[in-house]
Amino acid sequence: MIKRLIKKIFGGGTGSEASSTQSVAKLKTLTVKEHQINPSLVSGNAIRVTSTLQQAGFKAFIVGGAVRDLLLGVKPKDFDIATDATPDQVKRLFRRAFIIGKRFQIVHVMFGSDLLEVTTFRGASSDGAPKDEFGRVLRDNTFGEQPEDATRRDFTINAMYYDPASQTVLDYHGGMADIRKKTLRIIGQPEARYREDPVRMLRVVRFAAKLQFEIAPGTRAPIRLMAPLIDNVPTARVFDEMLKLLSSGHALACLKQLRHEGLHHGLLPLLDVVLEQPLGARFVTLALNNTDERVRQGKTISPGFLFAALLWHQVLEKWQAYEATGEPAIPALHLAADDVLQTQTESLALQRRIGTDMRDIWAMQPRFDRRIGKTPYKLIEHPRFRAGLDFLILRAASGEIEQELADWWTDFLAADAVGRETLLAAKPRMNKKPAPKKTAHSAAQSAAQSAATEAEAEMPAAVPKKRRRRTRKPAAE
Repeated sequence: MIKRLIKKIFGGGTGSEASSTQSVAKLKTLTVKEHQINPSLVSGNAIRVTSTLQQAGFKAFIVGGAVRDLLLGVKPKDFDIATDATPDQVKRLFRRAFIIGKRFQIVHVMFGSDLLEVTTFRGASSDGAPKDEFGRVLRDNTFGEQPEDATRRDFTINAMYYDPASQTVLDYHGGMADIRKKTLRIIGQPEARYREDPVRMLRVVRFAAKLQFEIAPGTRAPIRLMAPLIDNVPTARVFDEMLKLLSSGHALACLKQLRHEGLHHGLLPLLDVVLEQPLGARFVTLALNNTDERVRQGKTISPGFLFAALLWHQVLEKWQAYEATGEPAIPALHLAADDVLQTQTESLALQRRIGTDMRDIWAMQPRFDRRIGKTPYKLIEHPRFRAGLDFLILRAASGEIEQELADWWTDFLAADAVGRETLLAAKPRMNKKPAPKKTAHSAAQSAAQSAATEAEAEMPAAVPKKRRRRTRKPAAE
């Protein structure tokens, strides 16, 4: 049904983007003067891999996002290599090389902790390649020539090849022109390319937000209609792409772009509800801005903390609902966490380790209210304490809880033994907890209590009984 609807609306398409999926590659060779790549930004290990392959008689180039970043004057985080050598031939040339992948075989070459991905040039997609009922390619290990490999790549800005030896860039689809125009354009017919791999729709959003590029009209047009196809992608792949999106250093911009393109419903289905609530929107914004800043500073980020922040207001709402039914605070929080994690694990394939981190961060929050005796000393020994405290600080900054609570714990962590005893001796103010939302039952109860109070006010006051005064006997003379 989705296929028929898309074809009815978009038909065969128009313009260069709507040509056949296998667009004709037109090679342009860019010299140093034209591309102006700074060689000092190129990884020494990437040069080592390309030169080893070239010395063995193979073609080898740095390719994809690394070339795009080099052209933008940015040092790439990762370097991918493309070659005409088969995976087995690549593996034989390097001591630490491992063939991975089912959908398409690639080789991971390791130098210490540095990992480089080496792929063999891919050929034109075979009509006989296994596909699911929606047209997604399940497996395609067809090798080919470099022009075919360029056509198989997703976006024009990712279809360029850099040879460190000659310092030339091979541009098959006008990627350099699109970089100069700050335009993100898919290679081939967008509808067909998205059906082959729906994750490309998420990649469009990530690149547009990260690079601050405009999505070409033809590339954008089918996205909203084809968004449901992402539901058919293995959840592990979707989770990996979401993690790249959130750790891109432009997480907030990416989530806004996801909402704008209508792609977030299957990923974080209640994100709209959260962002429509003032406290929820402020909390998520603070959390993502904090993550983006850490990425810019080169610091590590925790996926567990990220997803705990994104889903916190779903947990908070359910926590308050369970408490309103009479459930004690701690058990109510655990029930709420169970509900949210179960729902999101099904849609996002959250790994058990990440789910455990999220649960620890959430479960720690009510424990921060206890600031007496040995409890604070035990809490700061918790392995997730620092993440839990950072989470508490975000809650205070968003206005959900009193700032005094976050300040007290920050001071307690930094203080020496005497300072900690002084903080414990001072009588702390009780943290104001958000009032639980009224359920139908609690609302009815409140109404009944209010009515009873009003009825009592309208009743005439009871007349007090007169007390009989005792007559005193006169004192004897």
